[in-house]
Amino acid sequence: MSTYGQVRYTVADAVATITLDRPEARNAYTVRMAQELRHAFDRADADDDVRAVVLTGAGRDFCVGADLSDGSFDITGRGEDDLPPLELEPAGWVSSRIHTMDKPVIAALNGAAVGAGATVPLAADFRLASTAGKFGFPFTRRGIVGEGGSTWFLPRLVGLPKALDWMMSGRVFDAREALDSGLVRSIHQPEALLEAAYELAAGIVTQAAPVAIAITRQMLYRMSSLDSPLQAHDLETQLVADLVHKPDAAEGVTSFFEKRPPVFPSRVSDGLPDYLPWTGGE
Repeated sequence: MSTYGQVRYTVADAVATITLDRPEARNAYTVRMAQELRHAFDRADADDDVRAVVLTGAGRDFCVGADLSDGSFDITGRGEDDLPPLELEPAGWVSSRIHTMDKPVIAALNGAAVGAGATVPLAADFRLASTAGKFGFPFTRRGIVGEGGSTWFLPRLVGLPKALDWMMSGRVFDAREALDSGLVRSIHQPEALLEAAYELAAGIVTQAAPVAIAITRQMLYRMSSLDSPLQAHDLETQLVADLVHKPDAAEGVTSFFEKRPPVFPSRVSDGLPDYLPWTGGE
């Protein structure tokens, strides 16, 4: 698929930008949007020329939550036939894909990020907010519960007391509270938000090895929830012994001594070790 109806996809300077593109509806979330977002993240992950992803919204808001213009939201439909059907509820269909990405994901949350607009970005590696940002997990106020894996992600990001506060009350809170609680990395004037996201992406793209990023990203998510560091020690030992002999390590050392930006030769598509446990290896 080269074009989308509710999402925009562009690539520049090794960064894919995925933009929610229903500004007239304040980027209200739909099943179709979930399908297109999942496809766009698949596309970015499969492209070796993409080294990082920025997720944002067109217009004044990131996403105000489910599209309720018809009086209800279809959360059980499989979606339209030109894209793979949903196997989870619509927010989880996207956040679960972000969680398994090999590329870093930066969410630039312009304006309101509520409901699915708040839960989907929890799976991103970095969240940046506008000073005009508003956040909310209003599910209990609608008689339902949080989705998008939010009950797993949110306590790990901000701690259980704050997650209980936000999700049980369903209240809306501002960007300063989001920053002080650790939900977002930084806050910026609206006109400077995307620039800050691209600056963060550029630092990763120009300085870090894509294979090392892919492995490190998954190790942090998978190992940090274990009850002992022993599995992490075992895998790190295997990886260090292996990767130190790879071309990326040689380039990392050489570029350091030559005082120049590194040019890492390995690609994610064929450079990941075959023994990583999350890829089916042993």
